[in-house]
Amino acid sequence: MSSIHLRHCSTMPMSRVCLRRRLSSFSNCTSPPSPTWSPHAAFAAATERVRGGTLSPQDAHHLFDELFRQATPVPERSLDGFLAALGRAMPSEACRDGPSLALTLFNRVCREEAGMRVAPPTIFTYGILMNCCCRMGRPDLGLAYFGRILRAGLKANQIAANTVIKCLCCAKHSDEAVNMLLHRMSDLGCVPDAFSYNTVLKSLCEDGRSLQALDLLLQMASKEGGACSPDMVAYSTVIHGFLKEGKVDKACNLFDEMMRQGVVPDVVTYSSIIDALCKAGAMYKAELFLWQMVDDGVRPDEVTYTSMIHGYSTLGRWKQVRKMFREMTSRGLIPDTVTWNSFMDSLCKHGRTKEAAEVFFSMAGKGRLCRNNCADEAIILFQKLRAMNVKFNITTLNTIINALYKVERREEANDLFAALPASGLVPNASTYGVMVQNLLKEGAVEEADSMFSSMEKSGCAPSSRLVNDVIRTLLEKGEIVKAGKYMSKVDEKSISLEASTSSLLLSLFSGNGKYREQLQLLPAKYQFFDGIS
Repeated sequence: MSSIHLRHCSTMPMSRVCLRRRLSSFSNCTSPPSPTWSPHAAFAAATERVRGGTLSPQDAHHLFDELFRQATPVPERSLDGFLAALGRAMPSEACRDGPSLALTLFNRVCREEAGMRVAPPTIFTYGILMNCCCRMGRPDLGLAYFGRILRAGLKANQIAANTVIKCLCCAKHSDEAVNMLLHRMSDLGCVPDAFSYNTVLKSLCEDGRSLQALDLLLQMASKEGGACSPDMVAYSTVIHGFLKEGKVDKACNLFDEMMRQGVVPDVVTYSSIIDALCKAGAMYKAELFLWQMVDDGVRPDEVTYTSMIHGYSTLGRWKQVRKMFREMTSRGLIPDTVTWNSFMDSLCKHGRTKEAAEVFFSMAGKGRLCRNNCADEAIILFQKLRAMNVKFNITTLNTIINALYKVERREEANDLFAALPASGLVPNASTYGVMVQNLLKEGAVEEADSMFSSMEKSGCAPSSRLVNDVIRTLLEKGEIVKAGKYMSKVDEKSISLEASTSSLLLSLFSGNGKYREQLQLLPAKYQFFDGIS
């Protein structure tokens, strides 16, 4: 086992060599020096700041400066809780590397005079430090801390033993991790648990040693392996290892064994098996796994359906592709960009224009074409189908107009709107709504106003939502008088102001008077909020 010797951390009192640091910037963590200084309260406050991402390394060092100046001892749990919080802290503007700071502060306790003010490190303290080492990518230092545990004569517990295994695996010492798991843990008086095994299984599979991982998996339920039955994580880890190595048959066999043992796979494991079978062209087996998945109450996700669609597309089985695509969207699942493009391209290349158009219309009708930031792809597919003389309905064109605005292609959106009559289509309320809302977002207030007038002249009744959206947008842009014109339509069309519109109007009246003169020009009903629901 590799190790690096660090400065020995004595548990005996040491000579005082503490450096004095300014305390002013640490006022949020601890009190000014006083006989009543409470280390528990100071560390509790500092720990909360760590969790909130506001504690800087300078603040932490100021806390330890104060610690070394006081005679009040620091409770073991206070220090351990603080170090553990640093070890788990996500990078923030205040502190980029919590785990590294935890080790630095601990080493200060070792170097400087702590005396009886800091309790000797316990097995829990070292467990926290070893985890910090793994998180900062220095498992070798974690193993060095384990050496300190042994030299100090501390009794290892389950957590510490598992952390050593974790360090060995992070350091790519898989053989030593296996030895620790099967032999040394018992020497330390610990019994391997699911975490112990799963950590080693994952390490072996990552090293491309899935066969050895399988041998270890089979020992888990045996006397030699201890009374620890393999769980879903253990089976799935080895199955994924086999798939990564291209050993699909072995993965399927282990999957069957997993089911025989009554362990139900999750959606990730099912999808991985199905994906491997689809790539191998074994669609019948993939279908069996899909049916079994549904029977077990595990819902297929986007990854599952994507694999099936690619598999069927590769074999040219268009009926199954269309069926799978419809089933996917009926469950509310949205194909990713790669799946969407691959599927539609395959249909178009094989002359399946009708099927491609049906899918395109279905997605547009359900409002799913421009989700997941795929507006550009939707436009490209629209253009391909248009070049094939596919006739579009108004719902699809409304979606494409909105997509063009979404990707800042305003001129093309306006041209498409203007070309609707030539296509034999009449703009509906949704069409006008899309145009008005996007024009307002771009600040084209006059054009939006003109479009709204055209909507009314065409006989399309604006929805309550559209009128409220227009009023709010105009109020936000300071177009109070124009907003008042739309507010007068509220009574005419039996439309109610929404709560969010009323709140915005109220905030303008209670503001700094910037729009006072314009607000006086609003319909009298809305100047004092009489009758607003």
